[in-house]
Amino acid sequence: MSLTAVIAFIFIFGVLVTVHEFGHFIVAKKSGVLVREFAIGMGPKLLNWRRNHTTYTIRILPVGGYVRMAGMDEEADLEAGQRIRLQFNDNQVVIKIDTRADEAVAGVPFQVDSFDLTNQLTVTGFLQDSTEKRTFNVAHDAIIFEKSGVAVQIAPQDTWVQSAAVYKRALINIAGPVMNFLLALGIFISLGFIQQSVTLNDTVVGNVQSNMPADRAGMRSNDDIVSIDKHKVKTWFQMSTIIGSATKQQNLTVVVKRHGELKTLHMTPIDLKSSDAQQKVIGITAKTYTDFGARVKYGIVSTIAVVQRVWYALSHLFTGGFSLNKLGGPVSIAKQTSTVAKTGFLNILIFMAMLSVNLGIMNLIPIPALDGGKLVLNAIEAIIRRPLPASFENGVTIAGAVFMIALMVAVTINDLLR
Repeated sequence: MSLTAVIAFIFIFGVLVTVHEFGHFIVAKKSGVLVREFAIGMGPKLLNWRRNHTTYTIRILPVGGYVRMAGMDEEADLEAGQRIRLQFNDNQVVIKIDTRADEAVAGVPFQVDSFDLTNQLTVTGFLQDSTEKRTFNVAHDAIIFEKSGVAVQIAPQDTWVQSAAVYKRALINIAGPVMNFLLALGIFISLGFIQQSVTLNDTVVGNVQSNMPADRAGMRSNDDIVSIDKHKVKTWFQMSTIIGSATKQQNLTVVVKRHGELKTLHMTPIDLKSSDAQQKVIGITAKTYTDFGARVKYGIVSTIAVVQRVWYALSHLFTGGFSLNKLGGPVSIAKQTSTVAKTGFLNILIFMAMLSVNLGIMNLIPIPALDGGKLVLNAIEAIIRRPLPASFENGVTIAGAVFMIALMVAVTINDLLR
């Protein structure tokens, strides 16, 4: 891969992951869930900073990301007998707990006897040079300084993701894919205003190429194609799919609307060879538009068209037998990115929008460990009106994660071999 392709790959994945995880992040925040970490990438940390109780990290491998919320594998904040330093507000409520008791840090020396930073929000123990056991209230958003100097906010149980209402958890889970769809929509709307003219995935004919099947059959510009072989068509994609799937020498009956009247035309598609494929065509192009409304509509219909194509591919994944060749992992995406990067920045944006839709739809597949699987668990919990056992939820999530990892490894190996 060239340097340009590498930069494009990192840029595309960085934007896709950031937008997806931001969806989970912002809805979790709005739902009252404490977000401990917002990570872009996987593996060792490259950069990290802290703001508003959340640690933001950029990691070395640009192939993923995650949002770590309170309630996910919470560990004890303190331990009995531990020496710490406490800082209080004016009401004698603990606002900072520093575990670096032996260092010259601010705070009142204190030895922990017991604590509850989940429900009661108290810490009990002994002040320095005192045998009297004291209990202090701890602020809901108190900070603990670890021995490494890292500041971590305590996580009362009401800030855990498990404590959020089931509908809020469902919103958190679906927010990632929704953000991917919104990213694609934003890109396509922007492209609508960048281009000189746009198409709207409708069935109105723009140009009719001379001496091609449509021209010989009498089709004209501005004809609105209504049906092909009695199959009603509403989009250019539907029409192209029907024409492309025509058998050899198949004569198509095409009904068009012209000046409010229906006309029936007959034509036989021909094979058109390109550099890397062969397709059946009748020699027409879609109508183009230049007005403001059309440019906005272009963004909407383009996004819908990509969703339809991805869904079509997904629904036909097992048609004719399952094959890893129908799937592509990071290696395949990297190869495609390398090809697209040579064609200019606008095509990189289009490619990113298509990948964003792919990511959104794939994450909605009801496989445990994916957002779709979590939504299924949310739905089950809503139906039975009680929380699912943690052991069951963890078990199916782990099983789903193992399946996805195994599939990713298989797809990656297949990408390298083909």
